[in-house]
Amino acid sequence: MLKKLSQFNIGETGQITNVGGEGRIRRRLFDMGITPGADVYLRKKAPLGDPIEITIRGYELTLRKEEAELVILEWKGKVSR
Repeated sequence: MLKKLSQFNIGETGQITNVGGEGRIRRRLFDMGITPGADVYLRKKAPLGDPIEITIRGYELTLRKEEAELVILEWKGKVSR
């Protein structure tokens, strides 16, 4: 099942299938390691959903909601860490 990263709940994991956006924003996401094939774990979410904290490629990364809207993942399920 495909989901946007912004739709994930705390503890869910998935694999990136597509990164949207154009120009500077897309390049910034790629520079942060948000590329197709990377596994993502949603660690924390602010009360209003902005920002979110993920674990990707062994490090923690904080993204704004509008950035998370651009990342499409194949949902793998909920994990407890």
